[in-house]
Formats: sequence, C-alpha cells, structure tokens
Amino acid sequence: MRKIKIGLLSLFLFGVWTYLVISHDVAVAANTSTEIGLSTLNIWFHELTDVHLELYVITDWLGLVPLIVCLSFAVFGFVQMISRRSLIQVDCDLILLGIYYLVVIFCYLLFEEFPVHYRPILINGRLEASYPSSTTLLVLCVMPTLIIQCRRRMKNINLIRWIEIITICFSVFMVVCRLISGVHWLCDIVGACLISYSLVNLYCASIECCDKKE
Repeated sequence: MRKIKIGLLSLFLFGVWTYLVISHDVAVAANTSTEIGLSTLNIWFHELTDVHLELYVITDWLGLVPLIVCLSFAVFGFVQMISRRSLIQVDCDLILLGIYYLVVIFCYLLFEEFPVHYRPILINGRLEASYPSSTTLLVLCVMPTLIIQCRRRMKNINLIRWIEIITICFSVFMVVCRLISGVHWLCDIVGACLISYSLVNLYCASIECCDKKE
C-alpha cells in the first residue's frame, strides 16, 4: 500500500511538473526558435552546462544496455512459457514485468506523438521531442527492475550487491551525463525522474500484491 501511495504521489507530481513546463514562464529559445516553459530556469542551466555532444553519443550507445536487460527478461519469460507449456504458468512477476515494459513503451510513444517541447539544439539538422528525456526514462525504469529481479531470483548475496552497485553507478552516470550533455532541458530530466520513480513503485506494488495472492 505504501508503494502505491508513493507511486501515485510521484505520478501526481509529474502531472503538476508537466503542467508548469507547459504553462509557466514560457519563452522562445533562441537556438531553435521554439517555445520552452520554465524558460528562466531551463535556459540558465543550458547556458551553464553548454553542449557536449560526445556525452550525448556515449549515452545514446549505452542506452542499449537497458534494452538488453529488457530482451534478457523477455527471453527468460519465453523459456519459462515453453518449458511449462502455458503463458499463465510463467512467474507472475515476469508477466507483470512484461506489462510494465509495455507501459514504459507507451509513455515513450505518447510523448513522442504529442511533444511538450523540443530539444535545445538540433539533432542531425532536425527538431526532436525532448520531454521527458527518453533515455533517462528508459534507464530509470528498466535498471531498477534488474535489481528487483536479481534480489528475487539469486541467492549469492555478494553477487547481488555487486550487481546493485554497478547498476546504480551506471544509472547515475547516464542521468548525469544526459543532464550535462546539453541535448535536453533541465525540466526534461526532472520529468523523466518523476515518472520513472512513479512507475517503478507501482511495479513493486503490483509484485507485492501478486506475492500475497500466491
């Protein structure tokens, strides 16, 4: 119940933050001639950090890591389904994980289809949707599930701890590099953090409910 409350509260804060991004302190960004909300804060931070395209390229390639994690769990679930000869015999938390990943994909597609605003710079000569940061969303939604699943399925405590440390360091590295790369506004990273925190907590709550039923 606690995780549900935290998840819903984070989702509400994401909604409030999105509303502020859309409606408050809107101004035209000089680089792209497009409107940006919370412009004083966003433009100040963008000018402070400047643009570092090498970090953008690095984080783009490292964005394959959470995709590999997703694929690995998909294969694991598929193997269970084949061996047990039924989808409903697959572990409940894996089925919920698949649904969770679909929700993450839906969130990504939703904001790509209905952009809140665009990046502060052109990428390959064109404007791209920027809110929330899709790379940050992917990393912060997927990498915590690696820790959750390892805790549930592995018995080697030392190995679990190393996986947790590496996963947390990787996630922090990705978010910080994306933040200072200059390809997103500050509000894009904040928005991605809020919705990711919400979705992860709701996924954890769904697992807890599933465990109680079992």
